[in-house]
Amino acid sequence: MSPRRGIGTGAALLLVAVLAGLLAILGSVLGNPELFDAYAFRILMVMGINVTLAVSLNLVNGLAGQFSIGHAGFMSVGAYTSAALTYYVMRQAQGGAADIAWMVAALAVGGLAGAIAGLVVGLPSLRLRGDYLAIVTLGFGEIIRILILNIDAVGGPRGLSGIPRLTSFFWVWAVALGTVALSRNLATSTHGRALMAIREDELAAECLGVNTVRYKVAAFVLSSALAGVAGALYAHYDAYLNPASFSFLRSFEIIIMVILGGMGSTSGAVVGAVIITLLPELLRSAAQERMVVYAVLLILLMLLRPQGLMGSREVTLRGLRALWPRRKGVAR
Repeated sequence: MSPRRGIGTGAALLLVAVLAGLLAILGSVLGNPELFDAYAFRILMVMGINVTLAVSLNLVNGLAGQFSIGHAGFMSVGAYTSAALTYYVMRQAQGGAADIAWMVAALAVGGLAGAIAGLVVGLPSLRLRGDYLAIVTLGFGEIIRILILNIDAVGGPRGLSGIPRLTSFFWVWAVALGTVALSRNLATSTHGRALMAIREDELAAECLGVNTVRYKVAAFVLSSALAGVAGALYAHYDAYLNPASFSFLRSFEIIIMVILGGMGSTSGAVVGAVIITLLPELLRSAAQERMVVYAVLLILLMLLRPQGLMGSREVTLRGLRALWPRRKGVAR
């Protein structure tokens, strides 16, 4: 059996450069309120952040087979840590290369803070089996929210305003695409196979020599770091943070994205994030009935398609190319 061939380093760098250029061009066009609706642009920005959150949670809940319900807690750690850095040190946007440097610093600090929080929570809880991780992460999310409410340096219950607005379309979707690429490469690597083995049968994986604790903690820390990065993007887009934005309801919303798309499927997590972002907006005209219709649609989908929209399938270039000849043949 021949080894799987990938693209070379030069081709990968060229692809990254092309994607970066496209994102920069799209950002300049879509971010112009004279050319594109400002409300639709905000939905695109929130969608990109949700894609990062859903795909990162899928690493733990889907790929590793664990169950974390405190993702919003790690998002809040990254959001408030990065916001404190720019609020107290940078103070205001300066434009040009300085803003780029500060945005990179904010993303790095947010990701590092999320990773440290994930390590602190994951080390003791992931040594246990069952639903302990769900209980611990839910408690962690609420503890963080209550701590923020009592820390006056980050605004306490009134929230933190005046954060420099550094997040752009480029940063949101560059992080989202990078998270998707990282997740897909991890899933097809030997480390990803080890995580899948743990998901299917942890005891059998241990008997085969897989260090289950190390792999679970590593996946959890990576997922928490990416949630922290998403929090940093959110903080520097809205320029305002409030503890109510990171309640357990926000964590459940991210879980719904993963389950809706299909547990273990990166493509499904993206689809779920897009749907959950758009659905409330599409139903906004229904006024008071909006949330009821929203809930009923989700319940029906869970009953009729419990494995999620994508199941465990992935959207690949090979799969898309396979569809093209069929369509061409039908056209004839």
